[in-house]
Amino acid sequence: MGNEEWKQKVAGHRQRLRDKYLEKGLDIFTDAEVLELLLTFGTPRQDCKEMARNALVRFGNLAGVIEAPLQELSTLRGIGEKNAFALKFVQDVARRYLKSRLVDQKITVKGASDVVEYLWHRFAGHKREVFLVIFLNIKNAIIQMEEVFEGSLTSSAVYPREVIKMALKYDAASMIFAHNHPSGDVEPSSQDYAVTKRLFDAAQLFDMNVLDHIIIGESGRYLSLADTGFLEQVKSERMF
Repeated sequence: MGNEEWKQKVAGHRQRLRDKYLEKGLDIFTDAEVLELLLTFGTPRQDCKEMARNALVRFGNLAGVIEAPLQELSTLRGIGEKNAFALKFVQDVARRYLKSRLVDQKITVKGASDVVEYLWHRFAGHKREVFLVIFLNIKNAIIQMEEVFEGSLTSSAVYPREVIKMALKYDAASMIFAHNHPSGDVEPSSQDYAVTKRLFDAAQLFDMNVLDHIIIGESGRYLSLADTGFLEQVKSERMF
């Protein structure tokens, strides 16, 4: 096959992928097809099938590829700096979109499931624990989100005074706490419980509610301390 014929074949395949997306959407795409189509934007006139497969073999799945460190992506055969940049940009656009949807559209939070999609994207790829506070108004619509700590979470790592200061700044009525477990295991530690209790007590002093503390793991896993009944337990203990 001549060079010109090869270029036409590659171009035809790319167009069929694009037409497939426009006609039927992304749900019927495999991870390999999604990644291949993404790579076409940064790799003109080349077949991206093999590099998409190589990346999936290296990182396991589409989420693993997009969440991979920039340096590792850049050095993977066929990916290079341009494609690595594009993939990380896609991830950051997704984060901004999900945050904008929650904050700007004043989405009312009814439970952990309303915010976990954003939190998965927010914490993806972090090798250290990050503690985030979501501030809500009296109608449980999100006002703002603030990262307040990064490192190994201990009972003294997150300062209640700083969290309350932020809450007063945003005139928040309620808060949701969230942090990630880089290990992937969502089982709460004794420190997770201790931090939750300290922040709950601080919030009560200012007549603010703590709606949840959500722990984010890997592969879409999460645990809600509200769903486990722990927050109700803490609340009942503080009543006596």
